[in-house]
Amino acid sequence: MESESESGAAADTPPLETLSFHGDEEIIEVVELDPGPPDPADDLAQEMEDVDFEEEEEEEEGNDEAWVLEPQEGVVGSMEGPDDSEVTFALHSASVFCVSLDPKTNTLAVTGGEDDKAFVWRLSDGELLLECAVATGDMSGLLKVWQVDTKEEVWSFEAGDLEWMEWHPRAPVLLAGTADGNTWMWKVPNGDCKTFQGPNCPATCGRVLPDGKRAVVGYEDGTIRIWDLKQGNPIYVLKGTEGHQGPLTCVATNQDGSLILTGSVDCQAKLVSATTGKVVGVFRPETVASQPSLGEGEESESNSVESLGFCSVMPLAAVGYLDGTLAIYDLSTQTLRHQCQHQSGIVQLLWEAGTAVVYTCSLDGIVRLWDARTGRLLTDYRGHTAEILDFALSKDASLVVTTSGDHKAKVFCVQRPDR
Repeated sequence: MESESESGAAADTPPLETLSFHGDEEIIEVVELDPGPPDPADDLAQEMEDVDFEEEEEEEEGNDEAWVLEPQEGVVGSMEGPDDSEVTFALHSASVFCVSLDPKTNTLAVTGGEDDKAFVWRLSDGELLLECAVATGDMSGLLKVWQVDTKEEVWSFEAGDLEWMEWHPRAPVLLAGTADGNTWMWKVPNGDCKTFQGPNCPATCGRVLPDGKRAVVGYEDGTIRIWDLKQGNPIYVLKGTEGHQGPLTCVATNQDGSLILTGSVDCQAKLVSATTGKVVGVFRPETVASQPSLGEGEESESNSVESLGFCSVMPLAAVGYLDGTLAIYDLSTQTLRHQCQHQSGIVQLLWEAGTAVVYTCSLDGIVRLWDARTGRLLTDYRGHTAEILDFALSKDASLVVTTSGDHKAKVFCVQRPDR
């Protein structure tokens, strides 16, 4: 399958209508914003009153065309491969930066690209699905939320240059980090807003903790802040030797939110207790262990942590590096268990739920599956002609959706009898 999108795109609540890849395919219109029944996290959104609230009253001119989710007619997808295991979506006219799957059914994808377009499309044939909102954001900080079935823009805001964006897991609340050091939180669609002011440097990465009440944010100066989303204050601030010696690149949390893993251009991954705010472990691969320590403000020229995550069934963590190293660490002993080498830099990694299998995508355009227990490469999936820039894994681990610098998004069927 192939599709067009914009700099950032994320799906919220159920899916939308969109693209079918068996038979004649067309992009159907997308979905309706529906807050649904009351959620335990709704009190968080209700608390957002008059805190740094700004309503965007002026309409943006000249940019609307780039953000419209336009319905397309005709055949746009094609099945490839002898076993129909790969589908390509090719409506984007430039690099496809990001992908997100609808969180409830994983039957729809939204992709965003350098062409300033977001496409919502169906991974396979099926009924039209409703109740989905899609958020898009570009690097300049223009964020929009769309009612997909009508292509209607239901909310927009212009913040500073955008670093990251994600939906709250249990409430109609959107969070984003910007280059001015702020982390923003909006209730959608009414636009109630809170800002969490960090240091005077970009908020480079962030993640809402599983309890929905806290978020961890990493900054360019190497500091880490754990925020109370309701009260609006930092619970813990890690800086100096407790923080990193370079900009943070990624953060992750384990299933119950008790542990946080942070990664940086200083090549270190730090394990932090979300309960105490203390660093309880520091990981660095053996291949770079002998490199001299970086001075304050210096960055490694050859390597950095690019992605990381926790295994859900074993006390393991995976860290992916720009030099192509996948390091598997044993959290109980805080030792390196396996080191798996790629031919080029790792862009992102994801753990398969309920197993010890970790997926990686890399700059060579290949998706690889690794058994973290043995360090063995299980299989790989090829098809892109340029670097993979993002990927997503369906909940049942049957599909991997990738986006690439070759202007395409692909869907790989990864279910195998031996797995």
